[in-house]
Amino acid sequence: MPFSLLTTHFEIVFLTLLVLLAAAFMLQQRRTPQSTAAWLLALVVLPYLTVPIFIVLGFRKRPGKDNSIQFRDVDAADSVDGWDRTLRCYDLPPATSGHDLTLLDRPHTAREALNDLIAGAQHRIDALFYIVANDPTGTDFVAQLTRRATEGVQVRLLIDRLGTLRPPTKALRALKAAGGQVAYFSPFTQRPQRGHINLRNHRKMLIADGVRVFSGGMNIARNYLDDTPEAWVDLAYVLTGPAVTSFGDVFASDWSVAATQIDAKGGAADSHGAAVVQLVPSGPDLPHDGFHDSLVNAIHRARDRVWIATPYFLPTDSLSEALAVAARRQVDVRLLLPHKSNQMIADFARGAYLRELQEAGVQVLLFADGMMHAKAGVIDTNAYVGSSNCDVRSMLLNFETTLVLHDDASAALIADWFTGLSDRCTVGVAEAGTLRRIAEGFFRIGAPVL
Repeated sequence: MPFSLLTTHFEIVFLTLLVLLAAAFMLQQRRTPQSTAAWLLALVVLPYLTVPIFIVLGFRKRPGKDNSIQFRDVDAADSVDGWDRTLRCYDLPPATSGHDLTLLDRPHTAREALNDLIAGAQHRIDALFYIVANDPTGTDFVAQLTRRATEGVQVRLLIDRLGTLRPPTKALRALKAAGGQVAYFSPFTQRPQRGHINLRNHRKMLIADGVRVFSGGMNIARNYLDDTPEAWVDLAYVLTGPAVTSFGDVFASDWSVAATQIDAKGGAADSHGAAVVQLVPSGPDLPHDGFHDSLVNAIHRARDRVWIATPYFLPTDSLSEALAVAARRQVDVRLLLPHKSNQMIADFARGAYLRELQEAGVQVLLFADGMMHAKAGVIDTNAYVGSSNCDVRSMLLNFETTLVLHDDASAALIADWFTGLSDRCTVGVAEAGTLRRIAEGFFRIGAPVL
């Protein structure tokens, strides 16, 4: 046998074994049929390219029990509704009562609230953000942390390295020189056994003294926190009460991975108000997909309304089907998205989903006054607000935090915000030609990896 034929033979054998091993590993992982089909199709068509990409991007859960969040006990409210009961089945923190919740829907009010938390902290500030931009807003934020560090407050700042490609390096050096600690989540130089580039930390929170937290969908950047004509529409909140204890547990888990330091957790937060809320973290540090699954279940149980605001919409099949079925059951289903987001590919890929849902009776609202970046929803008398988009990446891949609101007054805050924003929207998505529909179909196949 000529040497070239022998080489070709071994290449074919090696490729076949590689494809079979990769396929076997993919099939063992817990992922949606939609995602599995997309990866297997890529593996068959471009095996040499797909295998290394899968090694870097294809893992969905961090291995090992030591990587799971260890939640402290909190005083649970009585089982308040079906959403709470569903989440308790996933070993997530229960709904707790006795909270004071302030919703922040303007850049300047969010920035003032964030600054107040930093200025009012007496012992400790723990901050985690996907983006801390290298702009005046990001630099000022780090400078405020630096001032508190020089005053003896323990300051820890955790930043996602992919979200913050250009951090305010000079300001961060000053923070570390003042005694503050800075860590990057899953930097590119990190060893494979400590994380994968595809598993990004999309959570946003700043915890003051373990008793108050700023969280939601806002990052630390000019377009989130500065009142300018280009400012994005977004939602954040300040929360005081027992659920802040669980926020601390989430931060402690993320910090221990990024900084390789075991965190000494503080005491539990006390009750301060009437709101009944429930923290729902999701991501590779939890064995199941509690927020996604409970959201789908809540939509199936909905009787009156399902209103969802999200900047990007590339849903799982189960979420899309739940919305369509709810609309056919005469539930008032509305989706509020930006007319044009900052992600052109996501805007193109969402078209097929939106048209199908529109045909099922879902009202599609397109925000026409700029970028709408909020992630919030109202389902009957419940509501939620947080960092998770309605797309596969947020719900099944990223590290996220969502706050579910169980009391009528808190849910009304989100409902009123949604109604006010709806007045600035156009209704419906336009029909598409044959070529666009075909192109959207291809993008839909790749939605799980976008």
